[in-house]
Amino acid sequence: MKILLVILIIVHGLIHLLGFVKAVGWAELKQLTKTISRPWGYIWLIVALVWMATGVLLVINFEYWWIFSWLALAGSVGLIITQWKDAKFGMIANLLILVYTIVGSSAWRFHHRYQQDVEKGIRETETISEKILTEADIRDLPQPVQKYIRYAGCIGKPQVKSFSVVFNGKIRKDEKSDWMPFTSEQYNFLQLSTRLFFMEATMKNFPVAGYHAFFNGDAMMDIRLFSLINVQFQDGDLMDRAETVTFFNDMCCMAPATLIDSRIKWKTAMTDSVEAVFTNNNISIRAVLYFNDSGQLVNFKSNDRMNADTGTPLPWETPLSNYKRIDGHLLPGYAETIYTYPDRKLCYGTFETMSVKYNVTNEMK
Repeated sequence: MKILLVILIIVHGLIHLLGFVKAVGWAELKQLTKTISRPWGYIWLIVALVWMATGVLLVINFEYWWIFSWLALAGSVGLIITQWKDAKFGMIANLLILVYTIVGSSAWRFHHRYQQDVEKGIRETETISEKILTEADIRDLPQPVQKYIRYAGCIGKPQVKSFSVVFNGKIRKDEKSDWMPFTSEQYNFLQLSTRLFFMEATMKNFPVAGYHAFFNGDAMMDIRLFSLINVQFQDGDLMDRAETVTFFNDMCCMAPATLIDSRIKWKTAMTDSVEAVFTNNNISIRAVLYFNDSGQLVNFKSNDRMNADTGTPLPWETPLSNYKRIDGHLLPGYAETIYTYPDRKLCYGTFETMSVKYNVTNEMK
């Protein structure tokens, strides 16, 4: 679709050059029956060049391409009106381009909202001084947790105050739904208790974008078709509790060094599992962490995460596998998200870890 749009824009721009050619007398162009003065001819030329620029910016994925498209559309509509009898069919091309431009500008605004929140989080945390994680910092943790932190390679490295993760994967609503491929980016800020997750997916060849935001216990989820049409929006107490589970899950799976956090109260500990209570802003959730003999975290289970279909919490787990070295740490390269219904288990998401960065700054984005 993008290739076809670029071709349409370039051809549309070339057609606008005809107005300039007629105005300066380079060709007769009987198709344009109305006289075009030289000053108006230069306007036709400018609009043509703006169309060309729009096509080039689309090809190179310049994020502000849609600004040029709006300018070209405004100029094109005005010029076509002056030559309506001969150029009216150009409005068809303008309408097609207009639809894509609306989608493009909406996608930018939706993603920019997320980017602004990320930049605010980075500004508020990048000046926090860094400390090195030592054996003394983990000595009071349950043995399986200590072993996991050592296995991940966190000792001797800076304590984690923030981290970013990029995933590729696929999601679905239920067993009857098609899998939707997606790419996601997220930023977690520990001291701010903030998690910002932005996803771009494809549903039946149509683009879907989603923004999950968690600000110190206040959570919302906004899913939009074409980044414009609201498909799903959720917030409220159950959502706040669910995202508190997700925030703690991120800490456990993607940033083992954060398990020294004072908000975590470690409960029953076995040789291969530990129960934990994580409390943030008066919301407490429970989870059980499962480990293998190597020290890897292999699963995270909680009964406190809301299920969107039922509107109530269901047992939720994230089995982890394919550990690999990422940013100097051994971390899970693959995860699944699974709800357990009374009659079945549903895997509704798979996640392949593409990158993890710790203590992010604006230079690292």
